[in-house]
Amino acid sequence: MAGSLSIVSAISSNHQTFPSFSRKTPTSLLNIRAMAKDLYLNRDGSATKKLLAGVDLVANLVGVTLGPKGRNVVLQNKYGPPKIVNDGETVLKEIELEDPLENVGVKLVRQAGAKTNDLAGDGCTTSIVLAQGLIAEGAKVTAAGMNPIQISRGIEKTAKALLAELKLMSREVEDHELADVAAVSAGNDYAVGHMISEALRRVGRRGFVTIEKGNCAENALKIVEGMQFDRGYLSPYFVTDRRKMIVEFHDCKLLLVDGKITNPKEMFKLLDNAVKEEYPIVIVAEGIEQEALAPVIRNKLRGVLKAAAIKAPAFGERKSHYLDDIATLTGGTVIRDEMGFTLEKAGKEVLDGFFEKTDKLRLSFQNTEENFQKKILNERIARLSGGIAILQVGAQTQVELKDKQLRIEDALNATKIGAEIFKRALTYPIKQIARNSGVNGNVVIEKVLSHDEPTYGYNAARDSYEDLMAAGIIDPSKVVRCCLEHATSVARTFLTADAVVVDIKEPLPPLPPLRTRKPMPTSGVGPIPPSAFSF
Repeated sequence: MAGSLSIVSAISSNHQTFPSFSRKTPTSLLNIRAMAKDLYLNRDGSATKKLLAGVDLVANLVGVTLGPKGRNVVLQNKYGPPKIVNDGETVLKEIELEDPLENVGVKLVRQAGAKTNDLAGDGCTTSIVLAQGLIAEGAKVTAAGMNPIQISRGIEKTAKALLAELKLMSREVEDHELADVAAVSAGNDYAVGHMISEALRRVGRRGFVTIEKGNCAENALKIVEGMQFDRGYLSPYFVTDRRKMIVEFHDCKLLLVDGKITNPKEMFKLLDNAVKEEYPIVIVAEGIEQEALAPVIRNKLRGVLKAAAIKAPAFGERKSHYLDDIATLTGGTVIRDEMGFTLEKAGKEVLDGFFEKTDKLRLSFQNTEENFQKKILNERIARLSGGIAILQVGAQTQVELKDKQLRIEDALNATKIGAEIFKRALTYPIKQIARNSGVNGNVVIEKVLSHDEPTYGYNAARDSYEDLMAAGIIDPSKVVRCCLEHATSVARTFLTADAVVVDIKEPLPPLPPLRTRKPMPTSGVGPIPPSAFSF
């Protein structure tokens, strides 16, 4: 029996009966009542003041983290010691105000930061501070009697002009500048910047870089050649190193099945060949029934077969793509019933063979406009193009209103005012960076604007004025673009809102009165025997 697999003889079935259950019909229906609402009309400007107070509070709080000399924020932790953070996004998630109107202001401006961080991965704090500037300066103008709709249109036109100019200023970053870009985003941590730069150099700019918690105090860079996905073995009996509890094979074959394996007979031909030629085999399938898995485990324990089984990564269409990518990298073939290629008919040839499709994926990436699909295609290209770098380290918004009743005759004037509002609002981030560095923001702005060179600015890390591009102070253009777009969207929403609807907080039900025991009379009572107590 050492030369072949014993599969059919290992199968046994147990039939069990289970008790039946019946669902009881509910005797009464739940009374569902809609939550009451409070309505605030902005007749005297009181609603705007409350909303603005919430915006200012959140912007001032997260603003202290902005720039290379940004301060820390201490967050209360209900179930442990306080958390000390220097990240605007983390602080943003913790803010919840008691006043409902102020809390609406917080949630409104929170969208600018959250959306920017989701799309660009950075720029959360800058978006919020810029939104604060646009809202504050716009509120001053509307309070003076200007039409908020026209002001909103002027801000939008200015934002489009700024984005067009930003596109002209942007350029492809060179390989030696990647460390500077990464360091700026990491809070001027050049050690992290160089590590990220090295990771991208090793796996390519389209390579796959992940971040996970390390096991030591120092940062580390780990390069994994080939492919890695988060799936483990289906049974601990497959372990080859009991001390590390891992399965490790060299020069093994992969059996890739885009479906569930239910019958052990289907794998007999392939597994029997693995036993005869003495090569390890790893089964990757959508699922393997216990009846099909049992003979594989038994023959592995007997030393007849070197094998392991893994559940295929991802789900649905992404799972099929994952299996195709594994096949491309390893030179295998995916077995699919819909293609008329069944597991039972497959021979050793499915474990070999190769087809190249990276160029095809790149073409699909270029022709796809949907962001999520682009992300998936980029991951697949990265898996097929090189290794994986693991960094181990210790509407734009949904509430933007649409208003079509614009006065065309006031458009030019509103555009000019919108441009002036934007000009003043753009000083807010640099003022905040200067304030965090202990420098007068007005002095910094005056000195920066005295030069015509667009790359000239204030280097807060060195407390000097210089060419920021030459000094390596470089921001990704996507981050800056998202900051402008989302801050503009939130500001337009704020300035054109004239009423607010909030939930009325219902009072908490009173606590039941505590029951107090009457003291037992002591006079005339002797010692209580032990049998009087119950535990």
